[in-house]
This record gives sequence, structure tokens and C-alpha cells, in this order.
Amino acid sequence: MIKTKMNELLGIKYPIIQAGMGPFSNNKLCIAAANAGALGLMSTSGICSGTRDYQKEIYQHWAKTGNADPNAAMEDILRQALDQACEGTKASGGVFGLNVMVSGPMIEDATKLINTAIAYREEHPEVKDRFKVIFTSAGDPLPWGDKIKGAGFKWLHVIPSVKGALRCQRAGVDMIVASGHEGGFHTSWEPVHSMVLLPAVVDALAGSGILVAGAGGFCDGKSLAAALTLGAVGIQMGTRFLATQESDFAPLWKEGVVAAGDRGTLVARGFVGPARWIKTETSKVHQKNTLELTPELYLDSPGPVTEGALKLMDYERAAINAVYAGDKEKAMYAGGECAQRVNDMPKVKDMLETIMQEAVNTIKNLPSVLS
Repeated sequence: MIKTKMNELLGIKYPIIQAGMGPFSNNKLCIAAANAGALGLMSTSGICSGTRDYQKEIYQHWAKTGNADPNAAMEDILRQALDQACEGTKASGGVFGLNVMVSGPMIEDATKLINTAIAYREEHPEVKDRFKVIFTSAGDPLPWGDKIKGAGFKWLHVIPSVKGALRCQRAGVDMIVASGHEGGFHTSWEPVHSMVLLPAVVDALAGSGILVAGAGGFCDGKSLAAALTLGAVGIQMGTRFLATQESDFAPLWKEGVVAAGDRGTLVARGFVGPARWIKTETSKVHQKNTLELTPELYLDSPGPVTEGALKLMDYERAAINAVYAGDKEKAMYAGGECAQRVNDMPKVKDMLETIMQEAVNTIKNLPSVLS
């Protein structure tokens, strides 16, 4: 068995986080991951105003998988999903939390979501040992510390750089997830990959007491062992969890990840910048259009939201809607580089047990290389 400080901080069996993967629904996946011993995360951007207004299929799916009325207010939809998660993890004592995007355009919704989470936890003290994490992403952590930690949550934040990690240290984050460019869907503007980013962040935070987990490319026991060797206390996985039997993602999406194969992804425009997609004829067209309409995406510069970017986002919305409609010819689905190493669709519990046993075996074999 492998135990790290991440297990102690979060009270989980395995040093593994199921990624939020917003704006898509993880409501049922979160429960399955928590019950199996990982940290389960619910995404929340799927019920924010932008998704409600411009991505109705995603919004409706989020509410449905959260056992909520899509016509209710955002806060009430979240409460219904929290009720479901609390009930679903009651027997196992599994630990779960919320992933909340805190970028500038989403501050108002993020504040409402976090305030709702704080109120819910105070109203239901019996779930404090399970509903114990707020995971923030895609924005500045600095304004959120007093609110989140003051409410008793463990606070995690994801970053793509050493600069971001030092910002988290200043903010008082409990644990950082260093996300390399291998990750699926939202990727950083600068292509810094996990083999460089993770040890750099660990070194930068040495002595701070802040824990570091790795994300981007991690999908099995070998990569978990590698993360531990690089100084991390665990890993976050998105694409690997996506392709499981309990995953809320559309069947076509899950099947696309499993079928990806060697060199199976590409980077093109996404809702909030660069995104990694499973390579299909549709995504190849999207990549070509990205290069033509928004070449700045490949120049490490966000730049303004141009008319070309808006056209690409319209294309992306239509392609994701096609996934939910089961239209394989028009569909486009995101996934990390590790999709080429995802070859099956297991139950979450079986997957985690296999990963942990492989990690143990890998670590046990390491002394054999010492002379």
C-alpha cells in the first residue's frame, strides 16, 4: 500500500484525484471515484450562466446527472447535486469536493457557487468529513483564501507554472496541482510538460509545507510511481477517469478516448484558449482553422477574443453538441495525450486497484537498478 501526505491531508485511501473536467458533468463519476478511495470532484462550470446561455446541451446534461431541475436557479441545482453526492458516498465515507473556475469573467458565478457550498456544509455538519474540498482553477487564487479556508475546506488550486505555484504559496493554498501540457481539453498557453513542470514546482515550494500533485499524462501505476519519484504526493487524472463505466460523459466521447491510439491528440482552439482534442477528421479541420483564424494560439499569447476566435468557438459548440447527439461524423471530443495509453473502459474501483498495484510493483522493482 502507498500512503503519502496527500492521503493524510484529504483523508482518502489512494493518492489520486479525479479531475473536475468542466464544463462537463462529473456528478456520478465523482461519487464512484470517492467511493473507490480517490478524491472525487464535481465540476461546476457546467451550470454557470455562460454554459446555460450558450451550451444548453451541456447544461441540461449537468442538471440531469445531478438529479436536479434544469429550470431551477444555479444555486439550487448545485444543492441537488450535493444532496446526491452526500447520499451516494454515505455508506463508504468517500471524500469529494467541488471544482470551481475563478477566472475574471466567472467571478460572479464562482462567488455564488462557493457561497452555496459553504452554506450547504454548515447546514449539513454530518457531511463535513466527506464534503471537504474546494478546488479552484483557471484564475488567481489570491482573493479566495479567507473565504474557502475560513469555512473549513481543504483548498486545492491547479497551476501551469512555477510563477503560479508561488502565487498559490502567497495565497495560502493547502495543496497545488501542477498541470503539464499533456493534459486534455484546457491546456496552458506555454507548452511546459509534466517532466519539467512537476519537479520545478516541487523544488520551488521546498520547505513551504505546501503539497504538490501532478496532472497531465498520468493514467496508470507507472506514471503514479514516476510522479512520486519526482517529488509529488500524488496525481490527478482526467482522461483515464473519463473512460470508465461510471463516467457521465457521452458514450461516443468515452469510446473516442479508448480508440485514440498512438499520436492520438492535437491542440487547437478551445472555449478559454488552447485545448487538447482527440484526433479525428473534425478536430483536424478545427486545428487547420485555428492556425488560419487565431495563429496567436500557437504563439504563447492569449491576445483579444477576435472574430476568428468566435467562429472557432461556434464550431466547437456544434461539435460537442454532436457528441451528445451521437453524431460521430460531426463530433469532437477532448482528451489528454495519455489517451493513447487508455485501452479499456473499466469500473472505477477496478481501475484504481490496478493502478495502485502496478505502482507498488514499479516502486518495488526500482532497487534492482542500483549497483
